[in-house]
Amino acid sequence: MSRRSLRPQLNQIRGWVRQGRTDAWIAHQLEVTVQQIQAFKREQGLEEPDGDNGPAVVEEVDLRAEDDAAIAAELEAEAARRAEEEAKAAEEAAKRAAEEEAAAPDEDEKPAPRRRAPRRGGRGRRRGSEALEGTFDHGEEGYGLWLDPAVEDDPVYAEHWAGHRPVEVTIEEDQIVIRRAGGDEDDDG
Repeated sequence: MSRRSLRPQLNQIRGWVRQGRTDAWIAHQLEVTVQQIQAFKREQGLEEPDGDNGPAVVEEVDLRAEDDAAIAAELEAEAARRAEEEAKAAEEAAKRAAEEEAAAPDEDEKPAPRRRAPRRGGRGRRRGSEALEGTFDHGEEGYGLWLDPAVEDDPVYAEHWAGHRPVEVTIEEDQIVIRRAGGDEDDDG
């Protein structure tokens, strides 16, 4: 007989044990060995009250009530955990709001001058593009750079790099730099 998990039959086995069924009978019903049933009963604490495998007092127990109680306990624990997380989040939000309020200038004070918007163009301009994955390919037909397909969703790529563009490649020890070849003449086209 093959070894299989008896966990899905826990309630059924529990009921049979309470009815006084023998380990051999339960093993036959589930097509497993008696040793597997005995080990499972020990693991799950399903030993008969009198300690032997003889018939115990037969009592009809509605196992659904036990299952419902276990489920209710799990739901209550989950709700308590969720409430605790929400309380922590609310506490952190209140703390952040208090810090922002403390950092805000008084009405009598002059507000700090706003930072000037950066000029367009030049080397210093960087937009909030996220880093994308790519692969540098040393193929039989030559070298290639394969970019993550998400690159086409990047607005900087769509505006400045989409299509075929001649590029200049500089290879350094820790990076490969790719720049548009010939400066900015082809920005309009």
